[in-house]
Amino acid sequence: MTMKIGLVSVTFRPLSVEQVVAASAAARIECIEWGGDVHVPHGDFEAAKKASRVTHDAGLKVSSYGSYLRLGVEQDFTAREVIETAASLGAPMVRVWAGNRGSGEATEEDWKKVVEAAFEAAELAAREGIGVGYEFHGGTLTDTGESARRLLDLTRHPSIYSFWQPPVGASEDEAVASLHDVLPRLCNIHAFHWWPDSRHRHSLTEGADRWTRYLSIIRDTGKPRDVLLEFMPGDKVDFLPVEAAILRDLVDRA
Repeated sequence: MTMKIGLVSVTFRPLSVEQVVAASAAARIECIEWGGDVHVPHGDFEAAKKASRVTHDAGLKVSSYGSYLRLGVEQDFTAREVIETAASLGAPMVRVWAGNRGSGEATEEDWKKVVEAAFEAAELAAREGIGVGYEFHGGTLTDTGESARRLLDLTRHPSIYSFWQPPVGASEDEAVASLHDVLPRLCNIHAFHWWPDSRHRHSLTEGADRWTRYLSIIRDTGKPRDVLLEFMPGDKVDFLPVEAAILRDLVDRA
């Protein structure tokens, strides 16, 4: 089973597309998830084509399109625009957000809206040969492993998957439990080590034991996945080669 080492472009929002690609290539990154806020805005098909071209010219691949589409929430862009942008980018997967309320405060009407929007997005994506993956994140219906599993059960569609990242502040065992909850529908992984909260961004080496355990669980599924670095200590691009090497070693160890 192959796990590719990748980068989430929002890690370096101030950099241009060309600078993100150059830094990634220098760090032996294999793939990039392009963000829909700065580098490839929703509906900007020319920006998507450019990012695709620059990525492939450097010998890298597009891992996914990190959209900011919030399912079941009215926004100034549509699911169709997001999917068409992902298609222009050549992304095999588009990341979406499961609403704008955490599972603890969401009503059944909120769940209904997200489920309906998820099926709509999945149908649009399927026509383009693209998958849809839920962001595993606080403030949405996928803020816990249990709620993410519930949403996946309610939206059983061949094009719907889930991303995963360690819940901020969770213990290792809690993070592992949440990983198991989404594992059958897991697409890609966002890799970072924040402890005890998002204000404290540490090197992956400080979370090496945790990440070896996470990656071993993922490896045992036998399915190829992209493990995408998201955020650096101090948000500095100078750390990218070091963090990429650490992640590569962790993948090999797993």
